[in-house]
Amino acid sequence: MTIHPRIYLSSQSPRRRELLKQIGVNFEMLLLRSDPRRRMDVDETPHTAESPETYVQRVCEDKVRAAGDSLEFRNLPAHPVLAADTTVTVDGDILGKPRDQADAAAMLRQLSGRQHQVFSAVSVALGDRVETRLSVSKVTFATLSEERIRRYLLTHEHLDKAGAYSIQGYAAAFIPHIEGSYSGVMGLPLFETAELLQAFGYPVL
Repeated sequence: MTIHPRIYLSSQSPRRRELLKQIGVNFEMLLLRSDPRRRMDVDETPHTAESPETYVQRVCEDKVRAAGDSLEFRNLPAHPVLAADTTVTVDGDILGKPRDQADAAAMLRQLSGRQHQVFSAVSVALGDRVETRLSVSKVTFATLSEERIRRYLLTHEHLDKAGAYSIQGYAAAFIPHIEGSYSGVMGLPLFETAELLQAFGYPVL
């Protein structure tokens, strides 16, 4: 019987699952919430004077280490663990996931009519070995009227999204230009992901 290689994905994002399937990666979900002994010290609050590049990589590495610890606690077979994190930044400000609809509207106004950056980090861990790659993309938004913002918020697509938008959804109509990785803006840069998995011995086309 042929045993196919696999990894653990530490993410609840359906987008990341879809992207891994797109490049033929065989994975199992590894959700920290299902483990009562999981670590609780993954700090997603930006530190004082922390750059977006440093922030997104720190959070990503903390997530993959926490997932690796959970793997050991649960005595699961050793396979590479993958985690990812994405943040949106404009004028040096880190735009995380909106707290509520008013916060989402404020973010969209800040992005309206300008270019912003999306930093997407991916980390893979196996035992004590942890490696990370970073993707940086530039996204240009059209000028958004208040009515257009209002209609977008009614879709609820902004929920749980960094920068309050989803490039693969309705917000695609806001974006005339992207420079960089489309999959990175979605939340998992596939080129960097494939590089990392290959470095850990996982065969990726």
